[in-house]
Amino acid sequence: MNNLHNKPGYQILRESGELAIRVDRAMQILSCCTLCPRRCRVDRINGEKGFCGGGDQIRIADFGAHFGEELPISGKKGAGTIFFAHCALRCCFCQNYQISQEGTGYLVSEERLAEVMMDLQDRGCHNIDLVTPTHYIPFILKSVYLAAEKGLQVPLIYNCSGYESVETLRLLDGIIDIYLPDWKYGEEDIAEEYSNAPAYPLICQSAVKEMHRQVGDIRVDEEGIAQKGVIVRHLVLPSHLSNSERVLSLIVRTLSPSIRISLMSQYVPTYQAHHHPRLNRSLLPEEYEEVRKMMEGFNFDEYWIQELERNESCLPDFKEKDPFPEQLLSR
Repeated sequence: MNNLHNKPGYQILRESGELAIRVDRAMQILSCCTLCPRRCRVDRINGEKGFCGGGDQIRIADFGAHFGEELPISGKKGAGTIFFAHCALRCCFCQNYQISQEGTGYLVSEERLAEVMMDLQDRGCHNIDLVTPTHYIPFILKSVYLAAEKGLQVPLIYNCSGYESVETLRLLDGIIDIYLPDWKYGEEDIAEEYSNAPAYPLICQSAVKEMHRQVGDIRVDEEGIAQKGVIVRHLVLPSHLSNSERVLSLIVRTLSPSIRISLMSQYVPTYQAHHHPRLNRSLLPEEYEEVRKMMEGFNFDEYWIQELERNESCLPDFKEKDPFPEQLLSR
């Protein structure tokens, strides 16, 4: 499927009136928020905040053409990445903790977010890459509606932690083109210890099944740029190879070997990782190689691997004007 020659789903839903209905339905959830699996039921419309810390307005930390995603996502012109502040997880090793945990960023209206989407498309970005968007879905849908009226045409990417509500994902059916979830944990005890999310494995499994039902395996255009589908990311943690094996096993049994996996090696002990002895070091080459061999054993059709990275200078600093290293983001 090539969106260069086919109208995107969100445009079709806008023209039919369905997108406006989805916006209204999502907005209603904010008065008793159940957008994520924590189901805090706070009244965000009247200023209450739940576990994630998101309020009654969008807070973003940065946006630009990003070249650090998988090749079918970044391509030659970059992913049109928008980083949202706050998160429904509390990962003790989060490399983006300044925005996910501390809420670094600035408030924008739905109209302004629509302008950002159009700006990224005008720059030639291959897509709109929504990073950690779950808790802002109602506002994002309204922004997509406004941007679609102005001529937005590129694929929408839902770049998330994997800790997602199936009910919320169903609001996105036909709107999101590409799902890019993490699948962090296959073992419940470490999900609870490291992310305060004891039910993560089952929740992620259900969420990714729903994503795959909506968009299927990844499909690219004639230039190799992703147009639709799911790419599952898994970050290999030091001292936790059995967790990686469990995740890969769940993916094969829940979905199929045809799904695309991105095996990530970029773990760096940061934020509160020093409080957890098994996380307070870098990933060893032999650990990553062992997990890579596990991938081969599960007979996935295709997957991506990273070069082992240990350079902490590559980590973003969202308190700076230009958070990312020059080679990863252009404005």
